[in-house]
Amino acid sequence: MSDHFDRLETRDPAVRERAQWAQLPRQIAHAKAHAPAFARILANIDPYAITTREALARIPVTRKSELLELQKTDRPFGGFAATRWGDARRVFASPGPICEPEGSAPDHWRLARALYAAGFRRGDLVHNCFSYHFTPAGSMVETGAHALGCTVFPGGVGQTEQQVQAMADLKPDGYVGTPSFLKIILEKADELGVKLPTLRKALVSGEAFLSSLRHTLAARGIVGYQVYASADVGAIAYETPAREGLVVDEGVLVEIVRPGTGDTVAAGDVGEVVVTTLTNVDYPLIRFGTGDLSAILPGRSPCGRTNVRIKGWMGRADQTTKVKGMFVHPSQVAAIISRHPEIVRGRLVVDNAEGADRMTLHVEVRAHESSHADAIVTSIRDITKLRGDVAFHLPGELPNDGKVIDDCRKYS
Repeated sequence: MSDHFDRLETRDPAVRERAQWAQLPRQIAHAKAHAPAFARILANIDPYAITTREALARIPVTRKSELLELQKTDRPFGGFAATRWGDARRVFASPGPICEPEGSAPDHWRLARALYAAGFRRGDLVHNCFSYHFTPAGSMVETGAHALGCTVFPGGVGQTEQQVQAMADLKPDGYVGTPSFLKIILEKADELGVKLPTLRKALVSGEAFLSSLRHTLAARGIVGYQVYASADVGAIAYETPAREGLVVDEGVLVEIVRPGTGDTVAAGDVGEVVVTTLTNVDYPLIRFGTGDLSAILPGRSPCGRTNVRIKGWMGRADQTTKVKGMFVHPSQVAAIISRHPEIVRGRLVVDNAEGADRMTLHVEVRAHESSHADAIVTSIRDITKLRGDVAFHLPGELPNDGKVIDDCRKYS
């Protein structure tokens, strides 16, 4: 059985370059003709003149943070979708809220390739613990698994004891979901005295895959890999058995630009990941700024795949962060604070001191009014859809540096 999903992964880089730059002008022309927002952005651009990276770099970057504002005035997709009701299979509303369409093409988000690299094969049973409601993560992986020929159990999130029971009954070959939830499931199985001997592989995403957890899984006989994907553009890059960075997906072009600009940085320098889709005709995002930081790795992967590699997720170019697979925006922190007049200033701190993501909203109040703690915790949950704690401070105790979200997680 081949170690590679298809021949595209191992083709000569020059062949790939020619094929992708022949495909790109058609995708840009399609976006300009069918997505009103790109009709405006590309009004003075000839799609068939975009045949080099230098030419592509002249197109403005559309950032995720801007997409949020554009969707507020042009519902539901800010004019960036090239599909309509009846043609789109599903529509999702991720936190923000930011809406995303799912097209009818098999493997719309292109996750089959990442699953294959993680060891999943036709005939496997996949236990899918990504969310199936509102956000597209569950569907993203499920459609990829179906394209690969796998059967999927839609476990979703939460209900840990039921997850363990389902695994014991159905004996899945692998898990997909956040790494922290897999850890929770395995610890619950230990607590219940339930063995899960068939669980041998995992594809994780949505949060950092710490080396300590990777080794813990390996000690249990579970080989885990990570995929870097987003609800907007689908798979961006994925880990392979080489364990040397993430290989860029064949369906996208990736640039690394200086945050806040559209200027590409020197190879190896850290910058913002900007993605252009080559195959998604329903949501043809061109030069989409993810807000994530990464860098290009030199050379080729020892696994035989020849596409460009990136170092992986290295933080956020803005103060938006991702907690347990969900984006948390500075605007959400502001919304929480606005609900509570007693708060003078707030700062959301995210850490993972015990191996799992944790949020604590540090707030300055005119007195240590801990009686408000329950109400503030409720606001955190209502607005972010995540659990969080609150810590009280006197005015002037928090750093006056303009930082609203402080991501203190360690990734090694």
